[in-house]
Amino acid sequence: MDISDDQWEVLKPVLEEPRRADGRGRQWKDARQVLNGVLWILRTGAPWEDLPDRYPPYQTCHRRFQRWQQDGRLELILCVLAEDLRARGRLDLSETFIDGSFSGAKKGALELVRQSAAKGPRSWQLQTAMVFLSPCTWPALHRMSALWSKKRFATVGSRRSQKD
Repeated sequence: MDISDDQWEVLKPVLEEPRRADGRGRQWKDARQVLNGVLWILRTGAPWEDLPDRYPPYQTCHRRFQRWQQDGRLELILCVLAEDLRARGRLDLSETFIDGSFSGAKKGALELVRQSAAKGPRSWQLQTAMVFLSPCTWPALHRMSALWSKKRFATVGSRRSQKD
């Protein structure tokens, strides 16, 4: 599932790339399609080479993913998406945790995870939430969790003062 038009309108200013001053170089691939490709990789955990053909080349998506992660935009993108999910009631950060344990995986585990053709597509909210299973998204969740708890305690404090 790709990002919605509403989500894109919020993310568009974050992803705009300035053109070279001299106007040289190839035209960049559409940032929305690249982002959808990156989110597909984060959601599925598949290798970059397995990126479906409906997205730009995996090299392009990987290069932009690295650039966005290095300059901090990836965390901002994920925070915006998480906030959108939270606002829609699809993400409750009070129940979010990260487990520090490790477990072994069987050979061919990716083959076991593949969906059968009989299963229909999942909701875009669930697909977007699946992105946050990737370790590179944990800083965004940690940041969102801290912001959420501050807002929550501020709301609780204001309610108490109103009761008194």
